[in-house]
Amino acid sequence: MRNHFSFEIPFMRYRKVLLTISAILCVLSLVGLAVRGVTFGIEFQGGTEIDFVDTGDITIDQMRKALVDAGEEDPTVQTTTLEGENGFLVRSGTTNPEDATKHAATTAEALGLGEQNYTVTTIGPDWGADVTRSSLVAFGVAILLILAYVTIRYEFKMSVTAVIALIHDMLIILGIYAWTQIPVTPNVVAALLSTMGFSLYDTVVEFDRTNDNAKTLRDGIHRTYLQICNFSVNEVVVRSINTTITTLVPELAMYFFGGATLKDFAFAMILGELLGTYSSYAVATPLLAIWKTREPKWAKLEAKYGEKATKASVTPAMGD
Repeated sequence: MRNHFSFEIPFMRYRKVLLTISAILCVLSLVGLAVRGVTFGIEFQGGTEIDFVDTGDITIDQMRKALVDAGEEDPTVQTTTLEGENGFLVRSGTTNPEDATKHAATTAEALGLGEQNYTVTTIGPDWGADVTRSSLVAFGVAILLILAYVTIRYEFKMSVTAVIALIHDMLIILGIYAWTQIPVTPNVVAALLSTMGFSLYDTVVEFDRTNDNAKTLRDGIHRTYLQICNFSVNEVVVRSINTTITTLVPELAMYFFGGATLKDFAFAMILGELLGTYSSYAVATPLLAIWKTREPKWAKLEAKYGEKATKASVTPAMGD
């Protein structure tokens, strides 16, 4: 007889609640995308980024006014801190390098700053379009490879539910970026592609245990597919939590102590890590369990040994 936990967290019992929470988050994300839209960094749409450092007591209002007076139209100004020194990260739609450099120089002069206090990066719209296409291709290829790998290694239903969990994660993350209006940069895209791997790892580990347990469990307790899924999730939950915590520690350090570039990357990584761990338990496995339970073999076992059958057999005894 196979050993099993004396206590199991009843993930599958609350599968409908977990899936409902995920559905609500997805709907909110879609609303955010429709109402507010995603703000893309200059790398995607073209424009100028001016990084001001060691700006002393200059306020964000003073910086914005100086930029507008210099000729920048509707610049986005963000405060930064580098090695304890205050600064600003400015993004604008200016795509002409000469104009961007002139605006930065005029702004610095008006605020009493020198050439050493700023750097200017200008990206044309054509390069931004190439980045957008490359990012979309990367996501598409990643999804196709995941579908192929999980289908070959396990089965098609597992590959579909794994991809649904990944799309769930990406949609909610984009929704958060839409509602907060934080710009999506190539660093964010790189982080999202990385977190797809983390999310898939948790899901595949659970599916691997589920696949093995579905073939070998014969202990009279885990006989339905829902019961097998719940047992399998409990087998790996501690390892998944430990992996998530150890991964979050450096990501949090990058977010709180890194510069603006590292913050962009770390914030997306943190969101992806948390959602990836959550979706493997709350989306991928519950969907797989519901789908597989409809198969004739597992449907018969569910009717005989599932929760409804157990309640039906216990009720008359309690009535006596």
